[in-house]
Amino acid sequence: MNREDYEVIVGLEVHAELCTETKIFCSCKNAFGAEVNTLCCPVCMGMPGTLPMLNKQVVDYAIKMGHALNCKINRVTKTDRKNYFYPDLPKAYQISQFDIPLCENGSIDILMDGQVRRIGITRIHIEEDAGKLIRDDSFDGTLADYNRCGVPLIEIVSEPDLRSAEEAKMYMEAITNILLYLGISDAKMQEGSVRADVNVSVRPRGQTKFGTRTEMKNVNSFGAVYRAIQYEANRQIEVLENGGVIEQETRRWDDAKGVNFVLRTKEDAQDYRYFPEPDLLAFEVSEAHVQELKDSIPELPVAKTLRYVKDYKLQPVDAELLASNRARSEFFDSCVKLGKCDTKLICNWMIGDIAKILNERRIEIDDTALTKENLTEMITLIEKGTISNTAAKTVLDCIIEKDVAPQEVVKEKGLAQISDSSALEAIVQEVLANNPKAIADYKSGKTNVVGFLVGQCMKASKGQGNPAILREMMLKAIDTL
Repeated sequence: MNREDYEVIVGLEVHAELCTETKIFCSCKNAFGAEVNTLCCPVCMGMPGTLPMLNKQVVDYAIKMGHALNCKINRVTKTDRKNYFYPDLPKAYQISQFDIPLCENGSIDILMDGQVRRIGITRIHIEEDAGKLIRDDSFDGTLADYNRCGVPLIEIVSEPDLRSAEEAKMYMEAITNILLYLGISDAKMQEGSVRADVNVSVRPRGQTKFGTRTEMKNVNSFGAVYRAIQYEANRQIEVLENGGVIEQETRRWDDAKGVNFVLRTKEDAQDYRYFPEPDLLAFEVSEAHVQELKDSIPELPVAKTLRYVKDYKLQPVDAELLASNRARSEFFDSCVKLGKCDTKLICNWMIGDIAKILNERRIEIDDTALTKENLTEMITLIEKGTISNTAAKTVLDCIIEKDVAPQEVVKEKGLAQISDSSALEAIVQEVLANNPKAIADYKSGKTNVVGFLVGQCMKASKGQGNPAILREMMLKAIDTL
C-alpha cells in the first residue's frame, strides 16, 4: 500500500494559559518574562504546610470557553492530584481535574475550503502549569525556572475527529481565535501561552478500529503542529509497511530538525495515581452565574464568517480574514450599520490598507483615531468620484492619526479629483505628444499600453485626474490619430 491507502487520525490536547492577574492557587503575579524564580511563593512551590486557594476568575474563564465550544457545564466539580515526578514540578504533583471536568461533551466548527467541519470536544478542565527547564550551550546541565508554576491553564481535549495535518492546523487557529475573542488568553504561542499535545495514529482506509497512537508533547506553533503530524503519520506508515508494530509512546518533536524521537513509554491514567485534592473542597457554580457567563459570549469567528458571506456576499477568504480579529470585525460591523457606502469596499479597506498599517505598527484599531464616520465618509468620497483611491490613501494616513473629517483633509491637501474635461484634455494631449512609441504600440495591437498612458496622465495631474474619464478620453484621442 502507499500513503494514500492510509487514513490519519489526529486528536489534540490544547493547553492555554489564562490571562488572570494572579496564579491559580496563590497570589503570585501571573506574568511572562520576569527574572527567573522571582514570581514564586511557598504555595506555588508546594512547600509543606501551605494551602492553595482557587482563583474564581480561572473558573469563570474556563466556563466561558466551555460555552464557546458548546459544552455541558458541570456546576458541581472538584480538583484532583495528578502525581508524577519531573524536575520542573517541585511538588511532584499537579493540581488538575480528572473524572469531573468543569466542561465536557462539546464541539467546535472549523472551516475547510469554505465547508464547515464539526470537531468534537471531549472536555475542558482547569489545572496549574509546571515550571520551565532551561538548557543552553553556554552552561552544562539544566536550570529550572519556577515562575510558571501555578500559572492557570485550561486543557481543551478534542475527540479523535481530525483527519489531516491541515485540519489540525485549522482547528488550532480556530481555538486560538476564540481564546482571543473571549479575552481569556493572550494566545502568544511564541511565549508558550498556547501549546498542544498531538496524538497521531494511522489505519488502512475502510478500517473502523483505531490504530495505536503516539503522543508528541508541547508543540508550540501552528506550523509545528502541521509538520509534526505529517512527519509522524509518514513514520507510522513506513513502520507498518515494513511489517513493524506501532508502540504507544510519548515522542518529542524537534521542529528545527524536522524529526521526533522517543521520550518514554506512554502513560495511562492509572500511572498518575489520581485522587481528589485533599487541600481543596469540591465547588459549585450557581446556575444563574453559568447563564450570566453564557450571555457574555460574543458572536464567534466561524459564525461571523458565515454571516458575512451570506448577508454581504463577501468572498469566503475575505470574510474569514476579517472575522478572525474581533476588534476589526466589530469596527467593520459598526461601519456597515451606518449604511453610507458599499459593504465590500469597507471590507477591502479593512483587510487591505488599514490592516497593513495596523500590522506594521503592531497596534490594534482601538489604538488609532479612526472612527466609523470618517472611514465611511472617505469611502463615500471615492464612490462619488471626489477623490481617487490613490488620494484616499493620503486621507487614510491623516484620519487614522487624528479625528478629522476626510473632506477637510481633501480640501487642505488639494486632493479633489479633477473631472473637468478641458483640464484633462490638455493633460491627455501632452502625454500623447511625449509618448509616440506607446501610440504606435497600441496601433499595432498592444492595447494594454493604455494603462501606462493613463498612469502618465495621473502622474501629470499629481494623482488628481479621474482615471475613468482619462481612460475614455485617451482612447478617443488615439482613435483620431
